[in-house]
Amino acid sequence: MLERVLYHDHCFDGAASAAYFSRFIAGAIHPDAEFRYTGMAHKASQLFDPGIFDGDENAIVDFKYSSDPRLTWWFDHHQSAFLTPEDAEHFRRDTSGRKLYDPSYKSCTAFIRTVAAERFGFRAPDLDDLVNWSIVIDGAQYPDARTAVELGTPAMKLTLVIEAAKGSGIVQQIILWMQHRLLSEIIAEPEIQRLYEPLYQRHVELIDLIRNRAHQEDGVVFFDLAGCDVEGYNKFIPYYLFPSSVYTVSVSTSRFRP
Repeated sequence: MLERVLYHDHCFDGAASAAYFSRFIAGAIHPDAEFRYTGMAHKASQLFDPGIFDGDENAIVDFKYSSDPRLTWWFDHHQSAFLTPEDAEHFRRDTSGRKLYDPSYKSCTAFIRTVAAERFGFRAPDLDDLVNWSIVIDGAQYPDARTAVELGTPAMKLTLVIEAAKGSGIVQQIILWMQHRLLSEIIAEPEIQRLYEPLYQRHVELIDLIRNRAHQEDGVVFFDLAGCDVEGYNKFIPYYLFPSSVYTVSVSTSRFRP
């Protein structure tokens, strides 16, 4: 049986949600399931390609709702979960018990863990560290900006790889590893280290770039990265550099968000 899992791509919680959901399905619903993954990105055109739901069951985790009748499972926790009022109404009319939404959760992974345990009796205590880090990272529950920027833990190092890696292949490999391995083991994989080292060097360079271009006024940090070949950066860097700041305004270019 083919389980197609659509997940929020290049996002730690998206990958962790796909991993936990897969463990849940294999452990409590379909032991013989074959999983295939599709990464989803937020962009101007938010419509789902009709051909994307090609599984015997189709799931969306940590991403927007679809009213496609082929959708079997849905878990999300974002306030912006519904593209249209019609989608929201379609969700409210669902009686399957397999399309679930709760914006009170800091991470979708934590939401899946709760539902899997309370409704289906499935538990995976070996994934508690994965769930806890999904809450910290997706919910921005860091004790300080330093923890988010200096990347001192396996989870933070892995987040850098997940967010910055080109394509979805390595993220989907990480999803497979997350289902049964410690984060410290995953980040130690030679394939991951080869990606991490140059990404970390670029991360350090971006800290210096933002430091040189940013200034603070009345608690707001301003900087312009247009023309610097910067697709994205760790959003905690400005607060790391300016600890008294409360807000950031920046300009940067993007190849996939017109």
